[in-house]
Amino acid sequence: MTRNKHPEETVNLILDVAFRLFMEKGYEHTTIQDIINGLGGLSKGAIYHHFKSKEDILIAVTDRMTSESNHLLQEIRDRTDLNGQEKLKTIFKESIQRPVQADIFRAAPNFRQNPKLLVSLLEETVTEAAADYVLPIIRQGMADGTIQAAYPEQLAELIMLAANVWLNPMIFDSTVEETIRKFMVFRQMTLSFGLDIVDDEMLKRLKELADIYQKSK
Repeated sequence: MTRNKHPEETVNLILDVAFRLFMEKGYEHTTIQDIINGLGGLSKGAIYHHFKSKEDILIAVTDRMTSESNHLLQEIRDRTDLNGQEKLKTIFKESIQRPVQADIFRAAPNFRQNPKLLVSLLEETVTEAAADYVLPIIRQGMADGTIQAAYPEQLAELIMLAANVWLNPMIFDSTVEETIRKFMVFRQMTLSFGLDIVDDEMLKRLKELADIYQKSK
């Protein structure tokens, strides 16, 4: 067997093909054979050399998307023209408006049947998004007077877990109506902390994403 001299290219090809299929057919309706058929002659062994399962491929695809998202969060965190509360609102606005969000909801993975993906989302939300981006912004807001927080670490985690997990229609298979009600409670919760960081424009976008998910299942 010829040794693969370009494993990174093979991995990227697998992820590119898988991402396209997940978007076109949805994760649940895409098989490993579908991915193989799109690889231009690569064997099943080429896939299993790098990934143990379709679930692992999905995690890698999601990680690649998350990397792009984290770059956006870093840019917002490091801006010098916004105060802490303005940065928090910008993070929520820019994150939900990204075109790739529609692709993610169109793929419609079943998180309850993919525990690795759910754990990956939880870990990324707490250890990266909350700790590396939201917490520094909250601390800046405390310094500039736009945010009041007795427990900034826990506030950062709560906000991000509520936004990324509880509000996510894909986690609990929420209908559009249920998602709207959750958003309204999320808005009430953040306002109770003195954080005016979500608005009707974001609600409209979340409704669109929830509708995309429900139609893609």
